[in-house]
Amino acid sequence: MERLASFSNDPFDKPPCRGCSSYLTEPYVKCAECGPPPFLLCLQCFTRGFEYKKHQSDHTYEIMTSDFPVLDPNWTAQEEMALLEAVMDCGFGNWQDVANQMCTKSKEECEKHYMKHFINNPLFASTLLNLKQAEEAQHNETAIPFHPADDPPRPTFDSLLSRDMAGYMPARADFVEEFDNYAEWDLRDIDFVEDDSDLLHALKIAVVDIYHSRLKERQRRKKIIRDHGLINLRKFQILERRYPKEVQDLYETMRRFARILGPVEHDKFIESHALEFELRREIKRLQEYRAAGITNFCSARTYDHLKKTRDEERLKRTMLSEVLQYIQDSSACQQWLSRQADIDSGLSPMVPVPSNSGRRSAPPLNLTGLPGTEKLNEKEKELCQMVRLVPGAYLEYKAALVNECNKQGGLRLAQARALIKIDVNKTRKIYDFLIREGYITKA
Repeated sequence: MERLASFSNDPFDKPPCRGCSSYLTEPYVKCAECGPPPFLLCLQCFTRGFEYKKHQSDHTYEIMTSDFPVLDPNWTAQEEMALLEAVMDCGFGNWQDVANQMCTKSKEECEKHYMKHFINNPLFASTLLNLKQAEEAQHNETAIPFHPADDPPRPTFDSLLSRDMAGYMPARADFVEEFDNYAEWDLRDIDFVEDDSDLLHALKIAVVDIYHSRLKERQRRKKIIRDHGLINLRKFQILERRYPKEVQDLYETMRRFARILGPVEHDKFIESHALEFELRREIKRLQEYRAAGITNFCSARTYDHLKKTRDEERLKRTMLSEVLQYIQDSSACQQWLSRQADIDSGLSPMVPVPSNSGRRSAPPLNLTGLPGTEKLNEKEKELCQMVRLVPGAYLEYKAALVNECNKQGGLRLAQARALIKIDVNKTRKIYDFLIREGYITKA
Protein backbone atom coordinates (compact mmCIF):
# COMPACT_ATOMS: atom_id res chain seq x y z
CA MET A 1 0.00 0.00 0.00
CA GLU A 2 1.34 3.39 -0.93
CA ARG A 3 0.92 6.33 1.45
CA LEU A 4 1.88 10.00 1.24
CA ALA A 5 4.94 10.60 3.39
CA SER A 6 4.12 12.75 6.41
CA PHE A 7 7.44 14.61 6.35
CA SER A 8 9.02 17.12 3.96
CA ASN A 9 11.60 16.41 1.27
CA ASP A 10 14.53 17.26 3.50
CA PRO A 11 15.87 14.00 5.00
CA PHE A 12 17.04 15.93 8.07
CA ASP A 13 13.38 16.66 8.91
CA LYS A 14 12.57 12.91 9.18
CA PRO A 15 13.34 10.72 12.19
CA PRO A 16 16.34 8.44 11.55
CA CYS A 17 16.02 4.77 10.74
CA ARG A 18 15.52 2.73 13.92
CA GLY A 19 17.80 0.03 12.57
CA CYS A 20 20.92 1.80 11.31
CA SER A 21 20.20 5.40 12.47
CA SER A 22 20.75 6.69 8.93
CA TYR A 23 18.66 9.50 7.46
CA LEU A 24 15.61 8.18 5.62
CA THR A 25 15.08 8.70 1.90
CA GLU A 26 11.91 7.77 0.09
CA PRO A 27 10.64 5.17 -0.19
CA TYR A 28 10.90 3.85 3.36
CA VAL A 29 8.80 1.57 5.57
CA LYS A 30 6.59 2.42 8.56
CA CYS A 31 5.35 -0.29 10.93
CA ALA A 32 1.54 -0.20 11.17
CA GLU A 33 1.43 -1.86 14.60
CA CYS A 34 4.16 0.00 16.54
CA GLY A 35 3.93 3.54 17.80
CA PRO A 36 3.53 6.26 18.54
CA PRO A 37 6.17 7.47 17.93
CA PRO A 38 6.29 6.01 14.41
CA PHE A 39 8.64 3.09 13.92
CA LEU A 40 10.47 3.82 10.63
CA LEU A 41 12.95 1.63 8.77
CA CYS A 42 15.00 2.10 5.63
CA LEU A 43 14.62 -0.52 2.87
CA GLN A 44 17.94 -2.19 3.75
CA CYS A 45 16.98 -2.81 7.41
CA PHE A 46 13.48 -3.89 6.35
CA THR A 47 14.80 -6.51 3.89
CA ARG A 48 17.06 -8.10 6.52
CA GLY A 49 14.13 -8.37 8.99
CA PHE A 50 15.30 -5.92 11.68
CA GLU A 51 13.53 -6.41 15.03
CA TYR A 52 13.68 -4.18 18.12
CA LYS A 53 11.82 -4.52 21.44
CA LYS A 54 8.08 -4.91 20.56
CA HIS A 55 8.64 -4.64 16.83
CA GLN A 56 8.67 -7.94 14.96
CA SER A 57 9.59 -8.62 11.35
CA ASP A 58 6.13 -10.10 10.62
CA HIS A 59 4.22 -6.91 11.57
CA THR A 60 2.06 -5.24 8.93
CA TYR A 61 3.70 -2.24 7.34
CA GLU A 62 3.16 0.75 5.07
CA ILE A 63 5.39 2.03 2.30
CA MET A 64 5.91 5.75 2.72
CA THR A 65 6.49 7.58 -0.55
CA SER A 66 5.40 10.72 -2.34
CA ASP A 67 6.18 9.43 -5.85
CA PHE A 68 2.61 9.27 -7.20
CA PRO A 69 0.29 11.81 -8.90
CA VAL A 70 -2.41 13.68 -6.98
CA LEU A 71 -3.87 16.53 -9.05
CA ASP A 72 -1.97 16.20 -12.33
CA PRO A 73 -0.51 13.04 -13.95
CA ASN A 74 2.73 14.91 -14.67
CA TRP A 75 3.14 16.14 -11.08
CA THR A 76 3.99 13.84 -8.20
CA ALA A 77 2.81 14.42 -4.65
CA GLN A 78 6.37 15.26 -3.69
CA GLU A 79 6.47 18.00 -6.32
CA GLU A 80 3.06 19.31 -5.18
CA MET A 81 4.41 19.76 -1.63
CA ALA A 82 7.63 21.28 -2.96
CA LEU A 83 5.57 23.79 -5.00
CA LEU A 84 3.50 24.85 -1.99
CA GLU A 85 6.61 25.23 0.16
CA ALA A 86 8.34 27.26 -2.55
CA VAL A 87 5.35 29.62 -2.89
CA MET A 88 5.32 30.08 0.90
CA ASP A 89 9.07 30.81 0.93
CA CYS A 90 9.32 33.01 -2.19
CA GLY A 91 5.86 34.61 -2.23
CA PHE A 92 3.00 34.41 -4.72
CA GLY A 93 4.01 35.73 -8.16
CA ASN A 94 7.76 35.16 -7.84
CA TRP A 95 7.59 32.19 -10.21
CA GLN A 96 11.22 32.33 -11.29
CA ASP A 97 12.37 31.99 -7.69
CA VAL A 98 9.81 29.22 -7.15
CA ALA A 99 11.12 27.30 -10.17
CA ASN A 100 14.72 27.76 -9.01
CA GLN A 101 13.85 26.30 -5.60
CA MET A 102 11.97 23.32 -7.09
CA CYS A 103 14.67 22.53 -9.71
CA THR A 104 12.36 20.08 -11.57
CA LYS A 105 9.83 22.46 -13.20
CA SER A 106 10.09 25.63 -15.25
CA LYS A 107 8.69 29.04 -14.39
CA GLU A 108 5.74 28.66 -16.75
CA GLU A 109 4.90 25.17 -15.50
CA CYS A 110 4.87 26.30 -11.88
CA GLU A 111 2.63 29.28 -12.58
CA LYS A 112 0.19 27.35 -14.79
CA HIS A 113 -0.12 24.42 -12.40
CA TYR A 114 -0.58 26.62 -9.29
CA MET A 115 -3.18 28.87 -10.94
CA LYS A 116 -5.10 25.89 -12.36
CA HIS A 117 -5.22 23.62 -9.32
CA PHE A 118 -4.91 25.96 -6.31
CA ILE A 119 -6.45 29.26 -7.42
CA ASN A 120 -9.05 28.53 -10.12
CA ASN A 121 -9.98 25.03 -8.97
CA PRO A 122 -13.80 25.07 -8.36
CA LEU A 123 -13.47 22.31 -5.74
CA PHE A 124 -11.05 24.38 -3.67
CA ALA A 125 -13.12 27.54 -4.23
CA SER A 126 -16.29 25.92 -2.85
CA THR A 127 -14.36 24.48 0.08
CA LEU A 128 -12.88 27.87 0.95
CA LEU A 129 -16.33 29.46 0.63
CA ASN A 130 -17.83 26.94 3.05
CA LEU A 131 -14.98 27.50 5.50
CA LYS A 132 -15.48 31.27 5.27
CA GLN A 133 -19.23 30.98 5.84
CA ALA A 134 -18.70 28.69 8.83
CA GLU A 135 -16.16 31.10 10.28
CA GLU A 136 -18.54 34.06 9.83
CA ALA A 137 -21.39 32.13 11.50
CA GLN A 138 -19.17 31.26 14.44
CA HIS A 139 -17.97 34.87 14.66
CA ASN A 140 -21.56 36.15 14.73
CA GLU A 141 -22.42 33.87 17.62
CA THR A 142 -19.38 34.74 19.72
CA ALA A 143 -18.75 38.30 18.53
CA ILE A 144 -17.00 40.60 20.99
CA PRO A 145 -17.80 44.33 20.72
CA PHE A 146 -14.88 46.49 19.69
CA HIS A 147 -13.55 48.99 22.21
CA PRO A 148 -10.85 51.31 20.87
CA ALA A 149 -7.77 51.55 23.05
CA ASP A 150 -4.59 53.58 22.97
CA ASP A 151 -1.57 52.00 21.38
CA PRO A 152 0.57 50.55 24.18
CA PRO A 153 3.85 52.36 24.83
CA ARG A 154 6.92 50.76 23.32
CA PRO A 155 9.89 52.24 25.18
CA THR A 156 13.34 51.52 23.82
CA PHE A 157 15.50 49.17 25.83
CA ASP A 158 17.31 50.75 28.80
CA SER A 159 15.48 54.07 28.32
CA LEU A 160 14.16 56.05 31.30
CA LEU A 161 10.57 54.95 30.61
CA SER A 162 11.68 51.34 30.25
CA ARG A 163 13.44 51.48 33.64
CA ASP A 164 10.38 53.11 35.21
CA MET A 165 8.26 50.23 33.89
CA ALA A 166 10.75 47.62 35.19
CA GLY A 167 11.46 46.42 31.65
CA TYR A 168 7.78 45.65 30.94
CA MET A 169 6.88 45.35 27.22
CA PRO A 170 3.14 46.13 26.91
CA ALA A 171 2.83 44.92 23.32
CA ARG A 172 4.04 41.46 24.39
CA ALA A 173 2.77 41.49 28.00
CA ASP A 174 6.20 40.27 29.12
CA PHE A 175 9.12 41.62 31.09
CA VAL A 176 12.67 41.80 29.78
CA GLU A 177 13.66 39.76 32.82
CA GLU A 178 10.87 37.55 34.12
CA PHE A 179 10.40 36.23 37.63
CA ASP A 180 12.45 33.04 38.01
CA ASN A 181 14.07 33.96 34.71
CA TYR A 182 16.17 30.80 34.40
CA ALA A 183 13.42 28.26 35.11
CA GLU A 184 13.72 26.87 31.56
CA TRP A 185 17.34 25.88 32.10
CA ASP A 186 16.26 22.82 34.07
CA LEU A 187 14.51 21.46 30.97
CA ARG A 188 17.13 22.14 28.34
CA ASP A 189 18.75 18.66 28.58
CA ILE A 190 15.60 16.59 29.17
CA ASP A 191 14.61 14.25 26.34
CA PHE A 192 11.97 11.52 26.57
CA VAL A 193 13.10 8.34 24.80
CA GLU A 194 11.76 4.79 24.81
CA ASP A 195 14.91 3.41 26.45
CA ASP A 196 14.25 5.31 29.71
CA SER A 197 13.60 3.22 32.79
CA ASP A 198 10.39 3.74 34.75
CA LEU A 199 12.26 5.56 37.50
CA LEU A 200 14.04 7.90 35.07
CA HIS A 201 10.78 8.55 33.22
CA ALA A 202 9.01 9.42 36.49
CA LEU A 203 11.88 11.71 37.46
CA LYS A 204 11.63 13.60 34.17
CA ILE A 205 7.86 13.95 34.62
CA ALA A 206 8.47 15.37 38.12
CA VAL A 207 10.91 17.95 36.71
CA VAL A 208 8.32 19.03 34.12
CA ASP A 209 5.67 19.34 36.85
CA ILE A 210 8.01 21.51 38.90
CA TYR A 211 8.62 23.69 35.85
CA HIS A 212 4.83 24.07 35.35
CA SER A 213 4.43 25.19 38.97
CA ARG A 214 7.15 27.80 38.48
CA LEU A 215 5.40 29.06 35.35
CA LYS A 216 2.14 29.35 37.29
CA GLU A 217 3.89 31.41 39.96
CA ARG A 218 5.37 33.64 37.27
CA GLN A 219 1.93 34.21 35.73
CA ARG A 220 0.39 34.84 39.16
CA ARG A 221 2.90 37.56 39.94
CA LYS A 222 2.45 39.19 36.52
CA LYS A 223 -1.32 39.19 37.02
CA ILE A 224 -0.96 40.92 40.40
CA ILE A 225 1.32 43.54 38.87
CA ARG A 226 -1.07 44.23 35.99
CA ASP A 227 -4.26 44.21 38.08
CA HIS A 228 -2.90 46.60 40.70
CA GLY A 229 -1.18 48.94 38.23
CA LEU A 230 2.30 48.38 39.67
CA ILE A 231 4.13 48.36 36.34
CA ASN A 232 4.91 52.08 36.39
CA LEU A 233 6.10 52.41 39.98
CA ARG A 234 6.64 56.17 39.79
CA LYS A 235 3.00 56.89 38.89
CA PHE A 236 1.90 54.50 41.62
CA GLN A 237 4.02 56.34 44.20
CA ILE A 238 2.70 59.72 43.05
CA LEU A 239 -0.86 58.50 43.54
CA GLU A 240 0.07 57.07 46.92
CA ARG A 241 1.49 60.39 48.12
CA ARG A 242 -1.89 62.09 47.78
CA TYR A 243 -2.84 60.46 51.10
CA PRO A 244 -1.87 61.93 54.49
CA LYS A 245 1.18 60.56 56.26
CA GLU A 246 -0.85 58.30 58.54
CA VAL A 247 -2.75 56.77 55.61
CA GLN A 248 0.52 56.28 53.69
CA ASP A 249 1.86 54.24 56.61
CA LEU A 250 -1.31 52.16 56.57
CA TYR A 251 -0.97 51.72 52.81
CA GLU A 252 2.58 50.47 53.25
CA THR A 253 1.50 48.01 55.95
CA MET A 254 -1.52 46.65 54.06
CA ARG A 255 0.26 46.34 50.71
CA ARG A 256 1.15 42.70 51.36
CA PHE A 257 -2.58 41.87 51.58
CA ALA A 258 -3.41 43.46 48.22
CA ARG A 259 -2.83 40.17 46.39
CA ILE A 260 -5.60 38.59 48.47
CA LEU A 261 -8.21 41.35 48.26
CA GLY A 262 -7.84 42.26 44.61
CA PRO A 263 -7.30 45.76 43.15
CA VAL A 264 -10.82 47.19 43.55
CA GLU A 265 -11.40 45.84 47.06
CA HIS A 266 -7.95 46.97 48.20
CA ASP A 267 -8.49 50.51 46.91
CA LYS A 268 -11.89 50.64 48.61
CA PHE A 269 -10.28 49.53 51.86
CA ILE A 270 -7.60 52.25 51.70
CA GLU A 271 -10.06 54.94 50.62
CA SER A 272 -12.38 54.07 53.49
CA HIS A 273 -9.54 54.43 56.00
CA ALA A 274 -8.45 57.71 54.37
CA LEU A 275 -12.01 59.00 54.78
CA GLU A 276 -12.05 57.80 58.38
CA PHE A 277 -8.81 59.67 59.05
CA GLU A 278 -10.20 62.88 57.55
CA LEU A 279 -13.37 62.59 59.61
CA ARG A 280 -11.43 61.99 62.83
CA ARG A 281 -9.20 64.99 62.14
CA GLU A 282 -12.19 67.20 61.41
CA ILE A 283 -13.97 66.00 64.57
CA LYS A 284 -10.86 66.75 66.63
CA ARG A 285 -10.69 70.25 65.15
CA LEU A 286 -14.35 70.90 65.93
CA GLN A 287 -13.86 69.63 69.49
CA GLU A 288 -10.97 72.07 69.87
CA TYR A 289 -13.25 74.90 68.72
CA ARG A 290 -15.92 73.86 71.22
CA ALA A 291 -13.39 73.70 74.06
CA ALA A 292 -12.31 77.26 73.17
CA GLY A 293 -15.94 78.48 73.25
CA ILE A 294 -16.23 79.06 69.50
CA THR A 295 -19.74 78.68 68.08
CA ASN A 296 -19.39 79.76 64.40
CA PHE A 297 -16.89 79.32 61.56
CA CYS A 298 -16.17 83.05 61.28
CA SER A 299 -14.77 83.00 64.82
CA ALA A 300 -12.95 79.75 63.96
CA ARG A 301 -10.99 81.45 61.18
CA THR A 302 -9.92 84.21 63.59
CA TYR A 303 -8.94 81.55 66.14
CA ASP A 304 -6.79 79.69 63.60
CA HIS A 305 -5.01 82.88 62.57
CA LEU A 306 -4.24 83.84 66.16
CA LYS A 307 -3.10 80.29 66.96
CA LYS A 308 -0.67 80.34 64.04
CA THR A 309 0.71 83.69 65.21
CA ARG A 310 1.18 82.38 68.77
CA ASP A 311 3.03 79.31 67.49
CA GLU A 312 5.41 81.49 65.48
CA GLU A 313 6.10 83.69 68.48
CA ARG A 314 6.71 80.63 70.67
CA LEU A 315 9.22 79.31 68.11
CA LYS A 316 11.07 82.64 68.10
CA ARG A 317 11.26 82.65 71.89
CA THR A 318 12.60 79.11 71.89
CA MET A 319 15.36 80.00 69.43
CA LEU A 320 16.21 83.16 71.36
CA SER A 321 16.64 81.16 74.58
CA GLU A 322 18.97 78.80 72.75
CA VAL A 323 21.14 81.67 71.55
CA LEU A 324 21.21 83.28 74.99
CA GLN A 325 22.30 79.94 76.44
CA TYR A 326 25.28 79.86 74.08
CA ILE A 327 25.85 83.63 73.88
CA GLN A 328 29.60 83.14 74.24
CA ASP A 329 29.67 80.95 71.14
CA SER A 330 29.94 83.08 67.98
CA SER A 331 28.93 80.21 65.71
CA ALA A 332 25.72 79.69 67.72
CA CYS A 333 24.83 83.36 67.27
CA GLN A 334 25.49 83.08 63.55
CA GLN A 335 23.22 80.04 63.37
CA TRP A 336 20.42 81.85 65.19
CA LEU A 337 20.66 84.83 62.84
CA SER A 338 20.52 82.49 59.85
CA ARG A 339 17.44 80.72 61.21
CA GLN A 340 15.75 84.03 61.94
CA ALA A 341 16.42 85.19 58.38
CA ASP A 342 14.88 82.00 57.01
CA ILE A 343 11.76 82.45 59.14
CA ASP A 344 11.36 86.09 58.11
CA SER A 345 11.64 85.11 54.44
CA GLY A 346 9.00 82.38 54.81
CA LEU A 347 11.37 79.39 54.81
CA SER A 348 11.69 76.64 57.38
CA PRO A 349 14.73 76.96 59.69
CA MET A 350 17.55 74.64 58.65
CA VAL A 351 20.08 75.03 61.48
CA PRO A 352 19.89 72.21 64.06
CA VAL A 353 19.37 72.73 67.75
CA PRO A 354 22.69 72.81 69.63
CA SER A 355 23.32 69.83 71.87
CA ASN A 356 23.25 70.06 75.64
CA SER A 357 26.47 68.11 76.04
CA GLY A 358 28.48 71.28 76.70
CA ARG A 359 30.83 70.72 73.76
CA ARG A 360 31.51 73.64 71.47
CA SER A 361 30.48 73.06 67.86
CA ALA A 362 33.22 72.95 65.22
CA PRO A 363 33.82 76.19 63.31
CA PRO A 364 32.39 76.45 59.78
CA LEU A 365 34.50 75.03 56.97
CA ASN A 366 36.41 77.57 54.90
CA LEU A 367 35.57 76.88 51.23
CA THR A 368 38.10 79.30 49.78
CA GLY A 369 40.09 77.62 47.01
CA LEU A 370 38.36 74.23 47.30
CA PRO A 371 37.50 72.62 43.93
CA GLY A 372 33.82 72.71 43.02
CA THR A 373 32.99 75.78 45.11
CA GLU A 374 32.13 77.79 42.00
CA LYS A 375 29.39 75.25 41.13
CA LEU A 376 27.49 75.89 44.40
CA ASN A 377 24.87 78.53 45.05
CA GLU A 378 24.86 80.55 48.27
CA LYS A 379 22.59 78.15 50.18
CA GLU A 380 24.66 75.15 49.16
CA LYS A 381 27.85 76.94 50.25
CA GLU A 382 26.25 77.65 53.63
CA LEU A 383 25.27 73.98 53.95
CA CYS A 384 28.79 72.77 53.14
CA GLN A 385 30.26 75.20 55.67
CA MET A 386 27.85 74.14 58.39
CA VAL A 387 28.25 70.34 57.95
CA ARG A 388 31.97 70.73 57.10
CA LEU A 389 31.69 68.97 53.74
CA VAL A 390 33.95 69.73 50.76
CA PRO A 391 32.04 70.89 47.63
CA GLY A 392 33.24 67.97 45.48
CA ALA A 393 31.85 65.37 47.87
CA TYR A 394 28.59 67.30 48.27
CA LEU A 395 28.05 67.44 44.50
CA GLU A 396 28.69 63.69 44.26
CA TYR A 397 26.21 62.92 47.06
CA LYS A 398 23.64 65.28 45.57
CA ALA A 399 23.86 63.61 42.13
CA ALA A 400 23.46 60.14 43.67
CA LEU A 401 20.38 61.15 45.67
CA VAL A 402 18.75 62.98 42.75
CA ASN A 403 19.28 60.03 40.40
CA GLU A 404 17.85 57.55 42.92
CA CYS A 405 14.86 59.83 43.54
CA ASN A 406 14.17 60.02 39.79
CA LYS A 407 14.28 56.24 39.52
CA GLN A 408 12.06 55.53 42.54
CA GLY A 409 9.72 58.51 42.24
CA GLY A 410 10.69 59.60 45.76
CA LEU A 411 13.35 58.99 48.39
CA ARG A 412 13.29 58.08 52.05
CA LEU A 413 15.87 59.00 54.64
CA ALA A 414 16.77 55.33 55.13
CA GLN A 415 17.46 54.97 51.41
CA ALA A 416 19.60 58.12 51.45
CA ARG A 417 21.65 56.76 54.34
CA ALA A 418 22.14 53.50 52.44
CA LEU A 419 23.47 55.42 49.42
CA ILE A 420 25.72 57.85 51.32
CA LYS A 421 28.12 56.12 53.67
CA ILE A 422 28.96 59.11 55.90
CA ASP A 423 27.87 60.35 59.31
CA VAL A 424 24.10 59.86 59.68
CA ASN A 425 23.63 63.40 61.02
CA LYS A 426 25.30 64.89 57.96
CA THR A 427 23.18 62.67 55.72
CA ARG A 428 20.04 63.92 57.47
CA LYS A 429 21.05 67.56 56.94
CA ILE A 430 21.81 66.99 53.25
CA TYR A 431 18.55 65.06 52.80
CA ASP A 432 16.44 67.78 54.47
CA PHE A 433 18.18 70.51 52.47
CA LEU A 434 17.58 68.79 49.11
CA ILE A 435 13.90 68.25 49.95
CA ARG A 436 13.47 71.86 51.07
CA GLU A 437 15.11 73.20 47.91
CA GLY A 438 13.04 70.90 45.66
CA TYR A 439 15.86 68.77 44.27
CA ILE A 440 14.24 65.56 45.54
CA THR A 441 10.82 64.54 46.84
CA LYS A 442 10.00 62.54 49.94
CA ALA A 443 8.66 59.04 49.34
